[in-house]
Amino acid sequence: MKIDFRPIILAGGSGTRFWPRSRKARAKQVLALDGERTMIQRTVDRLAPLASPDDVWVITNDLLSGTICGQLDVVPDEHVVCEPAARNTAPAVGLAAFLIEKLNPEAVVGIFPADHVIGNQPEFIRVIDQALHLAAAGENMVVLGVTPTRPETGYGYIETGEKLGEGVARVRRFTEKPNLERAEEFLAAGNYHWNSGIFIWSARTIANAVREHLPETAPLLEKIAAAYGTPQFREVFAEYYPLCENISVDYAVLEPRSAKGESRSNLYCLPANFGWNDLGSWAALFEHSHEIKANVDEHGNVNESAGSIAIEAHDNYVYSPKKFVALVGVKDLVVVETDDAVLITTRHHSQDVGKVVKELAAQGRKDLI
Repeated sequence: MKIDFRPIILAGGSGTRFWPRSRKARAKQVLALDGERTMIQRTVDRLAPLASPDDVWVITNDLLSGTICGQLDVVPDEHVVCEPAARNTAPAVGLAAFLIEKLNPEAVVGIFPADHVIGNQPEFIRVIDQALHLAAAGENMVVLGVTPTRPETGYGYIETGEKLGEGVARVRRFTEKPNLERAEEFLAAGNYHWNSGIFIWSARTIANAVREHLPETAPLLEKIAAAYGTPQFREVFAEYYPLCENISVDYAVLEPRSAKGESRSNLYCLPANFGWNDLGSWAALFEHSHEIKANVDEHGNVNESAGSIAIEAHDNYVYSPKKFVALVGVKDLVVVETDDAVLITTRHHSQDVGKVVKELAAQGRKDLI
């Protein structure tokens, strides 16, 4: 059976933890952090064996849409939908569901963040294909879970229950960003997975789930979807979208759906062990660079600069493409230089870089954000 697959790429975030390289108009997903292709280009590239570029949709914002349309010349411009206000992932997913439902309710919709790295492309294709068939077989919601390698507190977790064969397991519940003690318990338990943020379901299934679990937001999204393709679309979008609930699809749909019980929720988890990395910080990029052996010297420094010297300097991350960099007697630093800003922190504190952006906003320094 040929499945009508419509990938939806979520590309509305601002990527504040990659400041100063990422800005509101130049977020992480449009940067080439670990090669020639940008993050969003690579997201579309890896889906090419499964879906035509004509069937790809992108949900983003006005600040990024021009750059994204330029980078994704294979995706129809009319499929790049620009949110008039940031409303988290539930309204974005819901709008995509209602748009696709109008075209074909039986189509299978895949939700893919624009800024992930996948190390094993053949395994990625195999798992997504398996998820498509599972989603097409009924009112099933498929989530992809990554086997945890550490007690990570920055990710959401999926607890799995009954195993059904071929790696498929029922979902018991979702837990958002636990503290360290709980994360260690999850790691030891063996039936918890990191939530990859990749979800597969039919257009009808997710549209009905949004109607059920977001009863006030769903009618607004349906009005917007009904106006798509008409001259009034931008006006209707701008009027109703800011009224939608500001909530993630995890909180809005997946958690209440899991509360129906493992045997009644139609929630399934597939193992996403294909080298997934969400590159959530400079420290994560440092670790990823080591994994792919990119710009790593004999002292463990990752150095993307116009030449460098390292003297008794170990395990630093440096980005300064226009200047020569000398590292002397330092370790575990993150140094990032752009034309108008320099970031100096440690790998341990790189998750806190978003606080810089908040402080700059408080100071009115729009030129730097």
